[in-house]
Amino acid sequence: MDAIRRKAAARQLAPGDRLPSIRRYAAVMKVSPSTVVEAYDRLAAEGLIRARPGSGFYLTGHGLPPLSLTRPATSRAVDPFWVSRQSLDADADALKPGCGWLPADWMPNEALRRGLRNLARGEEEVLADYGSTRGSLPLRRLLLGRFGEEGLQLSSEQLLLTSSGTQAVDLVCRFLLQPGDTVLVDDPCYFNFRALLRAHQLRLLSVPYTATGPGIAAFEALVSAERPRLYITNSALHNPTGASLSPQSAYRLLSIATAYDMTIVEDDIFADFEPDPSPRLAVLDGLDRVIRVGSFSKTLSASVRCGYIAARPDWIEGLVDLQIATSFGGPSPLAAGLIADILAGGGYRKHMEEVRRRLAAARRTVAPRLEALGIRPWLMPRGGFYLWCRLPQGADPAELSRLALTEGVVLAPGNVFSVAQTAGEFMRFNVAQMHEPRIYDVLDRALRALRQAEPAGSGAATLVSGASG
Repeated sequence: MDAIRRKAAARQLAPGDRLPSIRRYAAVMKVSPSTVVEAYDRLAAEGLIRARPGSGFYLTGHGLPPLSLTRPATSRAVDPFWVSRQSLDADADALKPGCGWLPADWMPNEALRRGLRNLARGEEEVLADYGSTRGSLPLRRLLLGRFGEEGLQLSSEQLLLTSSGTQAVDLVCRFLLQPGDTVLVDDPCYFNFRALLRAHQLRLLSVPYTATGPGIAAFEALVSAERPRLYITNSALHNPTGASLSPQSAYRLLSIATAYDMTIVEDDIFADFEPDPSPRLAVLDGLDRVIRVGSFSKTLSASVRCGYIAARPDWIEGLVDLQIATSFGGPSPLAAGLIADILAGGGYRKHMEEVRRRLAAARRTVAPRLEALGIRPWLMPRGGFYLWCRLPQGADPAELSRLALTEGVVLAPGNVFSVAQTAGEFMRFNVAQMHEPRIYDVLDRALRALRQAEPAGSGAATLVSGASG
């Protein structure tokens, strides 16, 4: 392929010229004819040459245009899309303590490879056909068994597989809400909840989140006054704070939701990171007015997207129709089959035990290193990979993130998680992505730069005293 490209670049071959025959070129290059066939086919796929049946291959003079990765604008507003785009489009060597996933080498990659080989040897329909409307039966059966272990007894009519956890939330919003409806979220909350709900043109309200769940008095006052149609939350290992719902808070939330006819969407994506299960709204409610959604992108692979919705049977029926209308069927049979293959063995349990152990060690290591910089965790979570941290007094998280980005470090400033913009002194850190010493050096330099840029009279002494408060 390189030899043909060089001839074209040197004008030894002009557009319209016929390439040497396969056998002749195989002799010239001292390779097998099948190698030349493969090279010609690849060049034809690029558009550099074209096959004429019965005549041979001819140079077109075109070929693939140069392509480079488009970088997100660093000057754009630091909003919910900022962290996502910086994290997803970062250079391969960028450090991403602000991203929301585990490093690739923490994932069960050998199990994924084995699962792919098993699928490749399996039925051709899995490789070529659309998925069924409710999704893979083996995976749904495994999920029903997992739910049953925690006390949530469901029928198959109460479970729908989706293309991702994000799509699950999107379908629920499409199904239950109209533009202008009011939705309640936590403050802070997962930043893509904010982005997705804004895209649906919904009215967002937020309730302050505490170490045991949303502040109950504020929650009831808001629900009573504003009558939101929906409340979206993480019960376990809340994103971004890492807090988990207490039994008392769970009971009060369900009582308030019942009194004011409000539906709750419980995003349970971090459930398997908990060392011991905390209260689940879906289990306590029995899926009467709670909808559970989740996925496997955090625990298995973000490349193999598959989520689920567990809800009342009549709602699942409507959601099935909506998924057909928007994506013609359920998730990829390949994705669902691969996840089912891994969940069916004992390897997944062992994988998660190892991940929980590594995360516990990472939290113990990362928290003191951040505290040495004056960055203090709001609480120490029971599990998961997030630390929600208060920055030194006067340090602007958005400006800190911009400075760190110039050195190839992607951070997650607090206000991207806050509807009310009340998290202006916080930042979320992913402990699994913080093993590189350079991250702490960059944070130290950026914090020093922010202190030096402060107006006279509010210098480093103020920052130090504020950080200890």
